[in-house]
Amino acid sequence: MQTSPPHLTRSTPIPDGYFDGAIKSICDIQSDNGAIPWFENGVYDPWNHLEAAMGLNICGAYNAADKAYHHLFKTQLEDGSWWGQLGSAVPIDETLHSFSRTSMDTGQLIRDTNFIAYCATACWHHWLIRGDIDFLKTAYRVVDKAIAFILPYQSEHGEFRWTADDPDTPENDALLTGNSSIHKSLGCAILIAETLGHERPDWLLAQTRLSQALTDKPERFDRTWASKERFSMDWYYPALSGALSEESARARLEEKWDIFVIPNVGVRCVSDEPWVTTAESAELILALCANDEMTRAEEHLQWLHQFRDERGAYWMGLQVEQNVFWPIECPPWTAGAVILATDAVCQLTKGSELFTPAT
Repeated sequence: MQTSPPHLTRSTPIPDGYFDGAIKSICDIQSDNGAIPWFENGVYDPWNHLEAAMGLNICGAYNAADKAYHHLFKTQLEDGSWWGQLGSAVPIDETLHSFSRTSMDTGQLIRDTNFIAYCATACWHHWLIRGDIDFLKTAYRVVDKAIAFILPYQSEHGEFRWTADDPDTPENDALLTGNSSIHKSLGCAILIAETLGHERPDWLLAQTRLSQALTDKPERFDRTWASKERFSMDWYYPALSGALSEESARARLEEKWDIFVIPNVGVRCVSDEPWVTTAESAELILALCANDEMTRAEEHLQWLHQFRDERGAYWMGLQVEQNVFWPIECPPWTAGAVILATDAVCQLTKGSELFTPAT
Protein backbone atom coordinates (compact mmCIF):
# COMPACT_ATOMS: atom_id res chain seq x y z
CA MET A 1 0.00 0.00 0.00
CA GLN A 2 1.05 3.59 -0.60
CA THR A 3 2.08 5.92 2.19
CA SER A 4 -0.74 8.10 3.41
CA PRO A 5 -0.53 11.85 2.73
CA PRO A 6 -0.28 14.45 5.49
CA HIS A 7 -3.21 14.36 7.89
CA LEU A 8 -6.14 15.86 5.97
CA THR A 9 -8.62 18.02 7.85
CA ARG A 10 -10.76 21.07 7.22
CA SER A 11 -7.81 23.24 8.25
CA THR A 12 -5.05 21.36 6.38
CA PRO A 13 -4.47 22.14 2.70
CA ILE A 14 -4.27 19.30 0.20
CA PRO A 15 -0.72 18.98 -1.22
CA ASP A 16 -0.45 20.65 -4.64
CA GLY A 17 -1.19 18.20 -7.43
CA TYR A 18 -2.28 15.48 -5.05
CA PHE A 19 -5.19 14.41 -7.27
CA ASP A 20 -3.43 14.93 -10.61
CA GLY A 21 -2.99 11.18 -11.05
CA ALA A 22 -6.61 10.45 -10.18
CA ILE A 23 -7.83 13.06 -12.65
CA LYS A 24 -5.54 11.72 -15.35
CA SER A 25 -6.88 8.22 -14.74
CA ILE A 26 -10.41 9.48 -15.37
CA CYS A 27 -9.44 11.49 -18.45
CA ASP A 28 -7.50 8.57 -19.91
CA ILE A 29 -10.65 6.42 -19.77
CA GLN A 30 -13.04 9.13 -20.96
CA SER A 31 -14.18 8.55 -24.54
CA ASP A 32 -13.92 11.17 -27.25
CA ASN A 33 -17.69 11.69 -27.02
CA GLY A 34 -17.41 12.57 -23.31
CA ALA A 35 -18.64 9.27 -21.86
CA ILE A 36 -16.76 7.94 -18.84
CA PRO A 37 -17.12 4.12 -18.89
CA TRP A 38 -16.11 1.75 -16.09
CA PHE A 39 -12.86 1.04 -17.90
CA GLU A 40 -11.44 1.86 -21.34
CA ASN A 41 -14.00 0.91 -24.01
CA GLY A 42 -16.02 -0.82 -21.31
CA VAL A 43 -19.57 -0.75 -19.98
CA TYR A 44 -21.16 2.56 -19.11
CA ASP A 45 -23.92 3.84 -16.88
CA PRO A 46 -25.01 7.41 -16.13
CA TRP A 47 -24.58 7.18 -12.33
CA ASN A 48 -20.92 6.18 -12.32
CA HIS A 49 -20.26 8.48 -15.28
CA LEU A 50 -21.53 11.41 -13.21
CA GLU A 51 -19.64 10.38 -10.07
CA ALA A 52 -16.41 10.70 -12.05
CA ALA A 53 -17.54 13.99 -13.65
CA MET A 54 -18.18 15.48 -10.21
CA GLY A 55 -14.62 14.63 -9.24
CA LEU A 56 -13.36 16.37 -12.37
CA ASN A 57 -15.24 19.55 -11.45
CA ILE A 58 -13.86 19.59 -7.90
CA CYS A 59 -10.32 19.46 -9.22
CA GLY A 60 -10.85 22.13 -11.86
CA ALA A 61 -10.70 19.78 -14.86
CA TYR A 62 -13.53 21.77 -16.38
CA ASN A 63 -13.06 20.83 -20.03
CA ALA A 64 -13.32 17.12 -19.27
CA ALA A 65 -16.24 17.73 -16.89
CA ASP A 66 -18.08 19.79 -19.50
CA LYS A 67 -17.62 17.01 -22.06
CA ALA A 68 -19.11 14.55 -19.57
CA TYR A 69 -22.15 16.69 -18.82
CA HIS A 70 -22.66 17.47 -22.51
CA HIS A 71 -22.63 13.76 -23.25
CA LEU A 72 -25.23 13.15 -20.55
CA PHE A 73 -27.54 15.85 -21.89
CA LYS A 74 -27.08 14.74 -25.49
CA THR A 75 -27.88 11.09 -24.79
CA GLN A 76 -31.05 11.61 -22.76
CA LEU A 77 -33.87 9.71 -24.42
CA GLU A 78 -36.99 11.52 -25.53
CA ASP A 79 -38.95 10.17 -22.55
CA GLY A 80 -36.38 11.59 -20.09
CA SER A 81 -34.52 8.36 -19.30
CA TRP A 82 -31.09 6.96 -20.10
CA TRP A 83 -30.09 3.42 -20.86
CA GLY A 84 -27.56 2.05 -18.42
CA GLN A 85 -25.37 -0.99 -19.02
CA LEU A 86 -24.87 -3.10 -15.92
CA GLY A 87 -22.43 -5.97 -15.72
CA SER A 88 -22.67 -9.04 -13.56
CA ALA A 89 -21.85 -8.93 -9.87
CA VAL A 90 -18.20 -9.24 -8.89
CA PRO A 91 -17.84 -12.29 -6.61
CA ILE A 92 -14.83 -13.00 -4.44
CA ASP A 93 -13.27 -16.42 -4.51
CA GLU A 94 -10.20 -17.87 -2.88
CA THR A 95 -8.04 -17.53 -5.96
CA LEU A 96 -9.13 -13.95 -6.74
CA HIS A 97 -9.55 -14.86 -10.41
CA SER A 98 -13.33 -14.67 -10.67
CA PHE A 99 -13.36 -11.04 -11.79
CA SER A 100 -12.76 -10.19 -15.41
CA ARG A 101 -13.64 -7.46 -17.84
CA THR A 102 -15.38 -10.05 -19.98
CA SER A 103 -17.78 -10.89 -17.16
CA MET A 104 -18.76 -7.23 -16.89
CA ASP A 105 -19.56 -7.06 -20.61
CA THR A 106 -22.40 -9.54 -20.28
CA GLY A 107 -24.78 -7.26 -18.44
CA GLN A 108 -28.21 -6.21 -19.59
CA LEU A 109 -29.52 -2.88 -20.74
CA ILE A 110 -31.73 -1.36 -18.07
CA ARG A 111 -33.24 1.99 -17.16
CA ASP A 112 -32.49 2.33 -13.46
CA THR A 113 -34.66 4.96 -11.74
CA ASN A 114 -31.85 5.87 -9.36
CA PHE A 115 -29.35 6.32 -12.20
CA ILE A 116 -31.84 8.54 -14.05
CA ALA A 117 -32.61 10.72 -11.03
CA TYR A 118 -28.91 11.16 -10.21
CA CYS A 119 -28.54 13.78 -12.93
CA ALA A 120 -30.16 16.23 -10.49
CA THR A 121 -27.50 15.61 -7.83
CA ALA A 122 -24.66 16.03 -10.30
CA CYS A 123 -26.17 19.16 -11.88
CA TRP A 124 -26.71 20.82 -8.50
CA HIS A 125 -23.12 19.95 -7.59
CA HIS A 126 -21.96 21.58 -10.86
CA TRP A 127 -23.88 24.73 -9.95
CA LEU A 128 -22.39 24.86 -6.45
CA ILE A 129 -18.87 24.76 -7.87
CA ARG A 130 -19.21 26.71 -11.10
CA GLY A 131 -22.12 29.09 -10.48
CA ASP A 132 -23.05 29.00 -14.17
CA ILE A 133 -26.68 30.12 -14.48
CA ASP A 134 -26.87 29.23 -18.19
CA PHE A 135 -25.76 25.70 -17.36
CA LEU A 136 -28.37 25.48 -14.61
CA LYS A 137 -31.15 26.57 -16.96
CA THR A 138 -30.15 23.87 -19.43
CA ALA A 139 -29.80 21.35 -16.62
CA TYR A 140 -33.29 22.16 -15.34
CA ARG A 141 -34.84 21.05 -18.62
CA VAL A 142 -32.89 17.78 -18.46
CA VAL A 143 -33.74 17.20 -14.79
CA ASP A 144 -37.40 18.05 -15.38
CA LYS A 145 -37.68 15.32 -18.00
CA ALA A 146 -35.74 12.83 -15.86
CA ILE A 147 -37.88 13.32 -12.77
CA ALA A 148 -41.04 13.21 -14.89
CA PHE A 149 -39.90 9.81 -16.14
CA ILE A 150 -39.33 8.27 -12.70
CA LEU A 151 -42.37 9.67 -10.86
CA PRO A 152 -44.82 7.11 -12.29
CA TYR A 153 -42.63 4.40 -10.79
CA GLN A 154 -43.32 5.59 -7.25
CA SER A 155 -45.87 3.37 -5.54
CA GLU A 156 -48.70 4.52 -3.32
CA HIS A 157 -46.48 3.56 -0.38
CA GLY A 158 -43.72 5.99 -1.37
CA GLU A 159 -40.91 3.79 -2.68
CA PHE A 160 -39.69 3.76 -6.30
CA ARG A 161 -39.50 0.69 -8.48
CA TRP A 162 -35.84 -0.16 -9.17
CA THR A 163 -36.14 0.16 -12.94
CA ALA A 164 -38.49 1.07 -15.70
CA ASP A 165 -40.80 -1.80 -16.57
CA ASP A 166 -38.85 -3.04 -19.60
CA PRO A 167 -38.92 -6.62 -20.97
CA ASP A 168 -35.50 -7.41 -19.50
CA THR A 169 -36.42 -6.09 -16.03
CA PRO A 170 -39.79 -7.56 -15.03
CA GLU A 171 -39.11 -7.61 -11.28
CA ASN A 172 -41.40 -5.12 -9.55
CA ASP A 173 -39.46 -4.36 -6.41
CA ALA A 174 -37.51 -1.56 -4.73
CA LEU A 175 -33.91 -1.16 -3.58
CA LEU A 176 -33.16 0.60 -0.31
CA THR A 177 -29.84 2.00 -1.56
CA GLY A 178 -31.32 3.19 -4.85
CA ASN A 179 -34.28 4.83 -3.13
CA SER A 180 -31.98 6.58 -0.67
CA SER A 181 -30.04 8.02 -3.60
CA ILE A 182 -33.30 9.07 -5.30
CA HIS A 183 -34.29 10.92 -2.12
CA LYS A 184 -31.07 12.94 -2.30
CA SER A 185 -31.57 13.57 -6.01
CA LEU A 186 -35.13 14.79 -5.51
CA GLY A 187 -33.81 17.24 -2.93
CA CYS A 188 -31.25 18.52 -5.43
CA ALA A 189 -33.89 18.78 -8.16
CA ILE A 190 -36.03 20.90 -5.82
CA LEU A 191 -33.05 23.18 -5.10
CA ILE A 192 -32.41 23.63 -8.84
CA ALA A 193 -36.05 24.57 -9.39
CA GLU A 194 -36.10 26.99 -6.45
CA THR A 195 -32.91 28.68 -7.62
CA LEU A 196 -34.51 29.34 -10.99
CA GLY A 197 -37.80 30.51 -9.48
CA HIS A 198 -39.85 27.41 -10.29
CA GLU A 199 -42.26 25.83 -7.82
CA ARG A 200 -42.42 22.04 -8.01
CA PRO A 201 -44.88 20.80 -5.37
CA ASP A 202 -45.04 17.44 -7.18
CA TRP A 203 -41.32 16.90 -6.57
CA LEU A 204 -41.62 17.93 -2.94
CA LEU A 205 -44.55 15.58 -2.42
CA ALA A 206 -42.66 12.72 -4.02
CA GLN A 207 -39.67 13.31 -1.76
CA THR A 208 -41.89 13.51 1.34
CA ARG A 209 -43.60 10.24 0.48
CA LEU A 210 -40.24 8.60 -0.20
CA SER A 211 -38.89 9.86 3.12
CA GLN A 212 -41.79 8.19 4.87
CA ALA A 213 -41.06 4.91 3.10
CA LEU A 214 -37.37 5.07 4.00
CA THR A 215 -38.04 5.85 7.65
CA ASP A 216 -41.16 3.84 8.42
CA LYS A 217 -41.75 1.15 5.78
CA PRO A 218 -38.81 -1.26 5.57
CA GLU A 219 -41.17 -3.93 4.29
CA ARG A 220 -41.46 -2.06 0.98
CA PHE A 221 -37.90 -2.98 0.00
CA ASP A 222 -36.58 -6.38 -1.15
CA ARG A 223 -40.10 -7.77 -1.26
CA THR A 224 -39.55 -10.37 -4.00
CA TRP A 225 -35.81 -11.06 -4.00
CA ALA A 226 -33.15 -11.83 -1.43
CA SER A 227 -32.50 -9.09 1.10
CA LYS A 228 -29.61 -6.76 0.28
CA GLU A 229 -28.87 -6.00 3.92
CA ARG A 230 -25.50 -7.76 3.70
CA PHE A 231 -24.34 -4.94 1.42
CA SER A 232 -22.83 -2.00 3.25
CA MET A 233 -24.60 0.46 0.94
CA ASP A 234 -27.94 -0.63 2.41
CA TRP A 235 -26.50 0.24 5.81
CA TYR A 236 -25.12 3.74 5.26
CA TYR A 237 -27.09 5.09 2.29
CA PRO A 238 -30.24 5.91 4.27
CA ALA A 239 -28.00 7.96 6.58
CA LEU A 240 -26.55 9.74 3.53
CA SER A 241 -29.92 10.35 1.89
CA GLY A 242 -31.19 13.15 4.12
CA ALA A 243 -34.40 11.22 4.76
CA LEU A 244 -33.54 10.37 8.37
CA SER A 245 -33.20 12.75 11.28
CA GLU A 246 -29.62 13.27 12.39
CA GLU A 247 -30.35 11.28 15.56
CA SER A 248 -31.81 8.36 13.59
CA ALA A 249 -29.01 8.46 11.02
CA ARG A 250 -26.32 8.33 13.70
CA ALA A 251 -28.10 5.47 15.44
CA ARG A 252 -28.29 3.58 12.15
CA LEU A 253 -24.57 3.99 11.56
CA GLU A 254 -23.74 2.84 15.08
CA GLU A 255 -25.94 -0.24 14.81
CA LYS A 256 -23.78 -2.05 12.24
CA TRP A 257 -20.53 -0.12 12.52
CA ASP A 258 -18.55 -3.09 13.82
CA ILE A 259 -20.03 -5.37 11.16
CA PHE A 260 -18.97 -3.31 8.17
CA VAL A 261 -16.02 -1.17 9.28
CA ILE A 262 -12.54 -2.70 9.52
CA PRO A 263 -10.43 -0.29 11.62
CA ASN A 264 -7.57 1.40 9.80
CA VAL A 265 -8.74 -0.08 6.48
CA GLY A 266 -12.28 0.90 5.50
CA VAL A 267 -15.74 -0.46 4.71
CA ARG A 268 -16.58 -3.98 3.59
CA CYS A 269 -18.59 -4.22 0.41
CA VAL A 270 -20.58 -7.06 1.98
CA SER A 271 -20.69 -8.10 5.61
CA ASP A 272 -19.55 -11.69 5.07
CA GLU A 273 -16.48 -11.14 2.85
CA PRO A 274 -13.02 -9.74 3.71
CA TRP A 275 -13.20 -7.23 0.87
CA VAL A 276 -12.96 -3.51 1.59
CA THR A 277 -14.05 -1.33 -1.32
CA THR A 278 -12.71 2.16 -1.81
CA ALA A 279 -15.88 3.77 -3.15
CA GLU A 280 -18.01 2.44 -0.28
CA SER A 281 -15.41 3.68 2.18
CA ALA A 282 -15.55 7.12 0.56
CA GLU A 283 -19.35 7.17 0.64
CA LEU A 284 -19.37 6.33 4.34
CA ILE A 285 -17.29 9.49 4.82
CA LEU A 286 -19.99 11.42 2.97
CA ALA A 287 -22.64 9.92 5.26
CA LEU A 288 -20.60 10.96 8.29
CA CYS A 289 -20.24 14.51 6.94
CA ALA A 290 -23.96 14.67 6.21
CA ASN A 291 -24.64 13.98 9.89
CA ASP A 292 -21.96 16.27 11.34
CA GLU A 293 -19.70 13.39 12.38
CA MET A 294 -16.62 15.29 11.24
CA THR A 295 -14.10 13.75 13.64
CA ARG A 296 -14.91 10.28 12.37
CA ALA A 297 -14.99 11.51 8.79
CA GLU A 298 -11.49 12.98 9.11
CA GLU A 299 -10.21 9.75 10.65
CA HIS A 300 -11.64 7.64 7.83
CA LEU A 301 -10.25 9.97 5.21
CA GLN A 302 -6.75 9.07 6.38
CA TRP A 303 -7.51 5.38 5.78
CA LEU A 304 -8.89 6.05 2.34
CA HIS A 305 -5.72 7.25 0.69
CA GLN A 306 -3.83 4.02 1.28
CA PHE A 307 -5.67 2.74 -1.78
CA ARG A 308 -3.75 5.05 -4.13
CA ASP A 309 -1.64 3.35 -6.76
CA GLU A 310 1.74 4.64 -7.91
CA ARG A 311 0.02 6.94 -10.46
CA GLY A 312 -2.33 8.50 -7.95
CA ALA A 313 -5.38 6.56 -9.16
CA TYR A 314 -7.40 4.43 -6.73
CA TRP A 315 -7.83 0.66 -6.62
CA MET A 316 -11.36 -0.67 -6.52
CA GLY A 317 -10.75 -2.56 -3.30
CA LEU A 318 -8.54 -4.63 -1.02
CA GLN A 319 -8.84 -8.32 -0.12
CA VAL A 320 -7.95 -7.83 3.52
CA GLU A 321 -7.04 -11.38 4.53
CA GLN A 322 -4.60 -11.75 1.64
CA ASN A 323 -3.61 -8.06 1.70
CA VAL A 324 -3.87 -7.65 -2.06
CA PHE A 325 -5.66 -5.06 -4.13
CA TRP A 326 -8.47 -6.72 -6.03
CA PRO A 327 -9.80 -6.55 -8.68
CA ILE A 328 -6.83 -5.11 -10.55
CA GLU A 329 -8.91 -2.14 -11.66
CA CYS A 330 -8.89 1.58 -10.86
CA PRO A 331 -12.41 2.63 -11.92
CA PRO A 332 -13.05 6.31 -12.62
CA TRP A 333 -16.06 6.39 -10.31
CA THR A 334 -13.79 5.24 -7.47
CA ALA A 335 -11.49 8.20 -8.05
CA GLY A 336 -14.55 10.44 -8.18
CA ALA A 337 -15.87 9.12 -4.87
CA VAL A 338 -12.51 9.66 -3.16
CA ILE A 339 -12.33 13.24 -4.43
CA LEU A 340 -15.92 13.89 -3.31
CA ALA A 341 -15.11 12.55 0.17
CA THR A 342 -11.98 14.66 0.42
CA ASP A 343 -13.88 17.77 -0.62
CA ALA A 344 -16.65 17.03 1.89
CA VAL A 345 -14.14 16.85 4.73
CA CYS A 346 -11.63 19.51 3.67
CA GLN A 347 -14.15 21.84 2.01
CA LEU A 348 -12.01 22.50 -1.05
CA THR A 349 -14.98 23.82 -3.06
CA LYS A 350 -18.56 24.91 -2.54
CA GLY A 351 -19.45 21.46 -3.85
CA SER A 352 -18.81 20.24 -0.30
CA GLU A 353 -22.11 21.87 0.65
CA LEU A 354 -23.84 18.97 -1.08
CA PHE A 355 -23.02 16.82 1.94
CA THR A 356 -23.64 19.20 4.82
CA PRO A 357 -26.48 18.47 7.26
CA ALA A 358 -28.52 21.39 5.94
CA THR A 359 -28.52 20.15 2.33
